[in-house]
Amino acid sequence: MQHLTLLTLSLTLIATICFAKSPYQSVLQHSRIRGRQHGPNVCAMQKIQGTDKKYFTNCKQWYHRKICGKPTVISYECCPGYEKLPGEKGCPAALPLVNIYNTLGVVGAATTKMYSERAQLREEIEGPGSFTFFAPSNQAWAALPNEILDALVSNVNIELLNALHYHMVNRRLTSEDLKHGSAFPSMYQDFNLHIHHYPNGIVTVNCARLVKTDQHATNGIVHVVDRVITAVTNDVHTFIDTDDDLETLRNAVAAAGLTQMLESDGHYTVFAPTNEAFEKIPPEMLNRILGDPVALKDLLNYHILKNMQCAESITSGTPLETLQGTVLEVGCDGADMTLNGKAIIQKKDQLGTNGVVHYINELLIPDSAKTLLELAQGSAVTTATKLFVDAGLGSHLSGSEALTILTPQNEAFKEGVTMTGDLKKLLKNHILKEQLSSGSLYYGQELETLGGIKLRVFVYRNSLCIENSCIVAHDKIGRFGSMFTVDKVLTPPMGTIMDVLKADNRFSLLVGAIQTAGLTELMNQAGPHTVFAPTNDAFSALPKADLNKLMSNPKELASVLKYHMAKEILVSGGVGSHTRLKPLQGDKLELNMRNQTVYINKVPVVEADLMATNGVVHAVGAIIKPLPPKVDREQADAPVSSMRTDSRIGVKNDDLFQKVRKSLSSRTMSRVQ
Repeated sequence: MQHLTLLTLSLTLIATICFAKSPYQSVLQHSRIRGRQHGPNVCAMQKIQGTDKKYFTNCKQWYHRKICGKPTVISYECCPGYEKLPGEKGCPAALPLVNIYNTLGVVGAATTKMYSERAQLREEIEGPGSFTFFAPSNQAWAALPNEILDALVSNVNIELLNALHYHMVNRRLTSEDLKHGSAFPSMYQDFNLHIHHYPNGIVTVNCARLVKTDQHATNGIVHVVDRVITAVTNDVHTFIDTDDDLETLRNAVAAAGLTQMLESDGHYTVFAPTNEAFEKIPPEMLNRILGDPVALKDLLNYHILKNMQCAESITSGTPLETLQGTVLEVGCDGADMTLNGKAIIQKKDQLGTNGVVHYINELLIPDSAKTLLELAQGSAVTTATKLFVDAGLGSHLSGSEALTILTPQNEAFKEGVTMTGDLKKLLKNHILKEQLSSGSLYYGQELETLGGIKLRVFVYRNSLCIENSCIVAHDKIGRFGSMFTVDKVLTPPMGTIMDVLKADNRFSLLVGAIQTAGLTELMNQAGPHTVFAPTNDAFSALPKADLNKLMSNPKELASVLKYHMAKEILVSGGVGSHTRLKPLQGDKLELNMRNQTVYINKVPVVEADLMATNGVVHAVGAIIKPLPPKVDREQADAPVSSMRTDSRIGVKNDDLFQKVRKSLSSRTMSRVQ
């Protein structure tokens, strides 16, 4: 029965919200459902602790119990238009339908009612008509600065009356009529009231939040708002043009040719950096941006949202698109409005006819306005950044060359790394000679470096790699160059696979085995090849007699070695939780990654990604053997003699191979399984 009740509640919640006509109605209906256990017409409200701010609740807020990062408490109140009756559960009675003047007294707008009488507005809002009154709450009047309130009440017949008329529309507007981006002429000189109806259910008029909606009256409707609103007559650009605190911004807007746009019709949100914000930027960087029309336009457009976003519309962090094309996370932390998690907004909701301005005390610099060096310095790749500068490459990274820099993560470097001639040469090969995006890279593509070598691109199911270095973060696209953050220091290819093996003393026995098996030419061919190269220790783990016998049989030796080779290039960054690779002879090899170590058929790689011009070498500490077949329990219990045939690498009932397998099982593989 309990499960049936929960199912019924869930279906009711989904059905009612799906059929709601607007975001506000969706939130209101969700609040009704959460409050229904307390009786009819009861709405659940969330109040931010320590404040008077209350909100109808949505699903996310209900379960998180947070708004603007602050904990909330749940209260249960009568839904709009209803009231309690003594001795009755919930709110069964509709509010008496009276005129607007009397409605003000019962919806938390008694102060507005008092000022209406003092301004001689009472007769108008008691009489015939069809009005909408956006009535400031009692708290809204209390929060009004004293100098503004004094100016209003000192001239009630003009200033106060005009202010109240600006809160009125000469027609009935329900919450359903308050569409996002709409405007309605007020009863004060037809100056518009600007409506915004946000997806989270918040509705604002001139950035004042509607806290009680749809309070019907005989001659209209009342919506209670959380602040006293003032007439809007200027556009956004006029705001910027007339405020001395925005002088630097004003000059930048003119230089970037954005004046006309900010004067045009629209619904912009401008995060306006003050003079102080510009002064915080290093002069060299600031002058470079101000002198570069492209970078300057990107910088300014990064401060402008495509839609109008009042402070009261924000209840949690929300990514919003800028005119520059990227996003800002606009959020809140208690009473503070935040940008990208920072409380840098000094003044909120300066409303214009075509948008809203929020003053900020920190300049927002998009990647597209930065040099490569500035991109790197603003990221977590501090070790690589310092090394590039120490290597004398700073001029390339701070200039106007079209480049792409591969910046390894800090953990890719050994502690205490110091600059050497070889490291300088290596770092130069981390800079590509063109500006790229990772989305344009393709398998087999060759990229030229400042050091004059070619690097190859490898594309895997879940990885995009340049040689052994795989990209681990989103691209940073700067003014002239791009930055790819990679997981490893680059290992440029140095000779063929045979050259790599001959240059490393650990592979002297393998080099001899390859020559004995007649595979030298294959390892020098163009490839591509992946070689899992057994070290000398791997060969030494075999009994001496078995090793000698294997080395004296070129055909069988070739079979064993080909099981360690594949005709494709697979770097360690391309290995996933279950990767399969077809060797030159035998069934597929099974690879996986555990604790940053690659395993092939359960044999660990002791050193990965020795890059060659025709492939890649991975050093292994044991000879790789085929995995046992995956059989069911009945087959597993069968006599060993019935499972003697193994054609996995071309060997059938071969005593030598069985000895090798037995030796590996007892002496080597027990350490890694």
